[in-house]
Amino acid sequence: MSFSIPPLPRSSGINSSGNLEVAGCDVVELAKEFGTPLFIYDEEQIRESCREYRRAFATRTDHFDIVYASKAFSCIALCQLIGQEGLSLDVASGGELHTALKAWFPPENIYLHGNANSYEELERAVRNEVGRIVIDSVDELAALDRIAGEQGRRQRVLLRITPGIEAHTHDFIQTGKLDSKFGFCLADGVAEEAVAAAMAADNLELEGLHSHIGSQIFSLEPFARTIAVMASFAAQCNKQYGFECRLLDVGGGLGVAYTGSDEPAGADELAKTIVNSVRDEFGRAGLPVPRIAVEPGRSIVANAGITAYTIEAVKTIPGVKTYVAVSGGMSDNLRPMLYGAQYEALIASRPKAEPTMTAAVAGKHCESGDIIIRETGLADPRPGEILVTPSTGAYGYSMASNYNGQRRPAVIFVKEKQARVIIRRESYEDLVHLHERLE
Repeated sequence: MSFSIPPLPRSSGINSSGNLEVAGCDVVELAKEFGTPLFIYDEEQIRESCREYRRAFATRTDHFDIVYASKAFSCIALCQLIGQEGLSLDVASGGELHTALKAWFPPENIYLHGNANSYEELERAVRNEVGRIVIDSVDELAALDRIAGEQGRRQRVLLRITPGIEAHTHDFIQTGKLDSKFGFCLADGVAEEAVAAAMAADNLELEGLHSHIGSQIFSLEPFARTIAVMASFAAQCNKQYGFECRLLDVGGGLGVAYTGSDEPAGADELAKTIVNSVRDEFGRAGLPVPRIAVEPGRSIVANAGITAYTIEAVKTIPGVKTYVAVSGGMSDNLRPMLYGAQYEALIASRPKAEPTMTAAVAGKHCESGDIIIRETGLADPRPGEILVTPSTGAYGYSMASNYNGQRRPAVIFVKEKQARVIIRRESYEDLVHLHERLE
């Protein structure tokens, strides 16, 4: 029997036991075997999402790079998968770079990002011959030039430009407006000065420009406006400094469905908007069309993942609310507390049952704000049952913490009725293995 709630993985269904399954694996049985909270990913859906991006751009241009934003979710197995599917990889810290290198990801296909990279992180990136580094500040530019010179390498770089475009999304995940901690602002000639400095640097090769306007974006119009601004800026710098923009990285941010009512654009619509806009705007500016890079993260992994929790208690406050308390919470999904993100839920053993109540899904942490879902319809939830939240494949595990001594969950890939652990559940000993005793 097919199961059609949009946020669930595409391979979801209901098996002969009446339980929710993903890729032929019974979610109730997976929770019993691996414990909860448990992140479950449909491996084939992640691969197909990578291929969808490649197909969408390949039908419109030969000069593109799909760069997976590993901040959405990163581990050794996923880095391997991304490499197998022919994508490049964006890393935003020394830790994400280390993970990529441990996966033997080709360093020439790695982009290093960050608004406060340390000298050590930059040095490690150059030493490991990372393909491109996105420069975020004048201080980073000077440090990177010095590091590359010390290592006898000419490092390819992009400059992150803040275009002054406000995407229609949560304030906390808007990154393209003028008041942003990221990048070089176009106002008062700051970005222009950065171009001049990068071109004058002895050990840097300024290959192009980068912009990123935010995350969870449904409207594609801000991407087109951003490209227009970037093309105009590239033309200005070409005229004044002879700068040639050979690569334009337009960042990521494409939204996904977190609830059944969400209707985001797809990879094909995004590719059409970006490729056409780059051709039109750079042509209008009298410049050669640059290679295009995009950085999808959320839109590759979010809908491929679900989280399974055990219901620990059901508490009704008469005339107020019913709380369904589960085995995880803000330590495995911080987004509702950080952004007010909305999710839906269902009972894995009765996934098609009609809701009998409206309830809040509460986490187990000692915080009043530890609420995963403020209001959702549930079918008679009972302690011991498995509750599932769909679309938790992005920014769940990657933002996970050990708050209240909570162990980070296990993560599994499911494919063709088989499940395999790609990140094991932390043990209690893992929680204290870095601790030292007093004498």
